[in-house]
Amino acid sequence: MFLSKELCLFTRENAQQQDLEDKFYPYREEFYLQPGVIYLDGNSLGLMSKRAEVKVTELIESWKTYAIEGWTKGSYPWFFLSEKLGEMCAPLVGALSEEVIVSGSTTSNIHQLISTFYKPVGNRTKILADELTFPSDIYALQSQLKLKGYDPAEHLVQVKSRDGKVILEEDIIAAMTDEVALIFLPTVLYRSGQLLDIQRLTTEAHARGICIGFDACHSIGAVPHSFSDWGVDFAVWCNYKYLNGGPGSVAGMYMNKKHFGIQPGLAGWYSSKKDKQFDMEHILDVEESAGALQSGTPHVLSLAPIIGSLEIFAEVGIEKVRQKSLHITQYMTDLINQELSGLGFSIGNPSEDARRGGHICLEHDEAVRICKSLVENRIIPDFRPPNIIRLSPVAFYTSYEEVWKTVQILKHIVTEKHYEKFDKKRNVVS
Repeated sequence: MFLSKELCLFTRENAQQQDLEDKFYPYREEFYLQPGVIYLDGNSLGLMSKRAEVKVTELIESWKTYAIEGWTKGSYPWFFLSEKLGEMCAPLVGALSEEVIVSGSTTSNIHQLISTFYKPVGNRTKILADELTFPSDIYALQSQLKLKGYDPAEHLVQVKSRDGKVILEEDIIAAMTDEVALIFLPTVLYRSGQLLDIQRLTTEAHARGICIGFDACHSIGAVPHSFSDWGVDFAVWCNYKYLNGGPGSVAGMYMNKKHFGIQPGLAGWYSSKKDKQFDMEHILDVEESAGALQSGTPHVLSLAPIIGSLEIFAEVGIEKVRQKSLHITQYMTDLINQELSGLGFSIGNPSEDARRGGHICLEHDEAVRICKSLVENRIIPDFRPPNIIRLSPVAFYTSYEEVWKTVQILKHIVTEKHYEKFDKKRNVVS
């Protein structure tokens, strides 16, 4: 499928040859690529697929045609749509279909899952997280502790990073004390792209009687997981990054089947068993699946784009997506090491395949201004403080030639000091 590393000469012609041999290359036609623009920010917001557009139109038509009967009629009856998408998502996280539901937003789902699984008893009152995780996760954990009457300064334990880039599993395990009631960690660290050893951490947590969950926002759609086999208790993710569900797309949740029937912390109308929901009783008959984690009515029109994207993933399979992702990110890494040596760049993500996600963490003291210069050169990256340029060559729509061009332009930007025309203030959205 790919040229071997030994044959990989870093020329434009070689990049073009790799594109000719890449079985993913035809999928570029499935996405709305802007002419002359190299999009490397799919780890923040994936591109719009043409199938997503079709599915939005189809769901709008179902509203137009069926009105209220659309809840039970049409190709995608709305009443069961979140469950249908859960079934389509399940292979991406290695779960049973009934263990996955597509509902809510990332942060609201974190609140749902923590309120459901955080059960402080006796000395076990603390939540274990890490100091490099995404701020939204910390805000939610702090809120949940306060709601239980605990001081986050004392009861939220954040594992320290030794280098400010990665978190060692050994340090996380050492922090799994008998005071910890729950652990919540990212699968992939959003800055450095480090992929944690989820299976090992889950095994170690359970050996100590601790419930453990993960935020898979920066891995789903790029990295395959086996949440069920590993015994992960719960997980949450967004669907607008590698899964191309659109801005503000409805998010996803996983709950291991051993917890089916648990009372959700934030119960609502859709936490009910489907066949009991319209009995209109004031005593909740909890759905015995991940569907119990739903609160309100599904956002039907916002769910539609995800259908189109997940159809593409079903055709290819997440293992092949991972193979392409690893190869093209390694190609970019090798190019950076060869072409940008001595220009102040360094790579902040782990080098081993088993420890890295789907994006490159490129560090430079002038990262903010370099990002602005890239945008002027019609390359879309993103910036993360303090000094990170994140570049994500996505399996479905980034070409090897685009990666080659990007590295050459980065070289030009720095050698010609093109970035100096920009100020050092980051944009409101970066």
